[in-house]
Amino acid sequence: MSASLPPAPAQNAIRLWTGFIVMCVGMFMAILDIQVVATSLPTIQAAIGVAPDQMSWVQTAYLIAEVIAIPLTGFLTRAFTMRWLFVAAICVFSLASLGCALSQDFNTLIFWRVVQGFSGGTLIPGVFAAVFLLFPENRQGVATTIAGVLAVLAPTVGPIVGGWITETYSWHWLFLINLGPGVICAFLAVWLLPRDRPNPGAVRRLDLVSLILMALALAALEIALKEAPQRGWASPLVIGLAAVTLASGVAFVRRSLVAVQPVVQLRTLSNRSFAIGCVLSFVLGIGLFGSVYLMPVFLAFVRGHGPLAIGSIMLVTGLAQLATAPVAVVMERRIDARLMTAMGFALFAIGLGLSAFQTSATDFDEMLWPQILRGVAIMLCLLPPTRLALGHLPASEVPDASGLFNLMRNLGGAIGLALIDTVIYGRAPVLGREIVARLQAGDVPTAEALGIPVALFVARIGQPIDPAMIQTLTPLVEKLALVRAINEAWALIAILTLLALCTVPFASRGRSQSPDG
Repeated sequence: MSASLPPAPAQNAIRLWTGFIVMCVGMFMAILDIQVVATSLPTIQAAIGVAPDQMSWVQTAYLIAEVIAIPLTGFLTRAFTMRWLFVAAICVFSLASLGCALSQDFNTLIFWRVVQGFSGGTLIPGVFAAVFLLFPENRQGVATTIAGVLAVLAPTVGPIVGGWITETYSWHWLFLINLGPGVICAFLAVWLLPRDRPNPGAVRRLDLVSLILMALALAALEIALKEAPQRGWASPLVIGLAAVTLASGVAFVRRSLVAVQPVVQLRTLSNRSFAIGCVLSFVLGIGLFGSVYLMPVFLAFVRGHGPLAIGSIMLVTGLAQLATAPVAVVMERRIDARLMTAMGFALFAIGLGLSAFQTSATDFDEMLWPQILRGVAIMLCLLPPTRLALGHLPASEVPDASGLFNLMRNLGGAIGLALIDTVIYGRAPVLGREIVARLQAGDVPTAEALGIPVALFVARIGQPIDPAMIQTLTPLVEKLALVRAINEAWALIAILTLLALCTVPFASRGRSQSPDG
């Protein structure tokens, strides 16, 4: 791949920007696909007759394939060029979407979801690498903003899009909507993206052992994180998967560090600013995926809202992101990347922390400002860390580095969701017993939190609880325990986001170097 392109005539610049936006649309489709499918899993389950405890594999299969593909993007870019890798990925993604829509049984659907996830996984880091390969430094902020807005907007609008499609048409259209944009993006990319020379010889030099070790480590980690909240972190299956992850991961790292042409260039992590950028990307993944997960859980199981209503409420975050994007571009040009990153993560932590005080009555009005704060902060958390991580690297290192950078965000999301589920399902029963104990002790605030009239509660203090009362109180106690467990999960990810601030002062300013490094 060549370095950032020199100043070009206006027509060529328009062509580059249009090609880049085409790549961003492909990335948006890949990210949106995860969210729209998530909202309609019960519908898909009923349609193809899958056991409820197996249905989550529709998402897990996609995510496992995606995390394997993301770090491979650098190698695939060197072998096939950015242009042909994107065209191939978007074509395969569209074909796999058609396969998903036509699936009549569970196994067929899982197969096509794996294909979909692998092809979609190369689209995300490919876009962020293109920012630094296609544009000079004074245009990289705008390009990163375009990519960042679409990357974080997809999870926000996903629930409302998925809910509307399922309620208006059928679950098949969750996949069929990818076909039209996919075909258009493929044709435009062939015409618009730079024509570099492929290096097919790189495929023959591929270290298959390293590839297998990496795939084994990432797949075992994803499955372990999926199973741990329900089975327990100390269960034999989870411990076994963790052992596989550790053994294959260590072997992969050792082999990659001594290889002449490694599958993934891990040496880039020795660059301090890149390593710090990866840490920030990891923590941002926890907050992004965590908040997009916690809100639907609360709104569905506590407030009783359907997919369309949930999506409408969550749209606030996306609107705040869009409104902040142009401001973030201006700030990114004038403010030290470290200061802007610190501002973003501090604001994001506040937005997460404010959601840790929800009650059973919390709804749109109470969620408004926390969502706005998070939406504003996300752009500040995405732009400067991307520059800190990638902006100063030689162009030859950017594709591999972009893969690692984006992988860290996805791994952060996977680990964050596992921690959140552990908190919710582990703490809710404990909190439920505490609520019962407080009621038995005559605690009035607890009775008020449950919605019990104070006068009635005070009048019954010391009296035995009859079966009818237990039947009435049980769902109220379970709901309040769930609310408090969700609040603890919000607090956890807020604290982790604050801790990430400690790494920011050790990064460089994030200014680009020459192509020679």
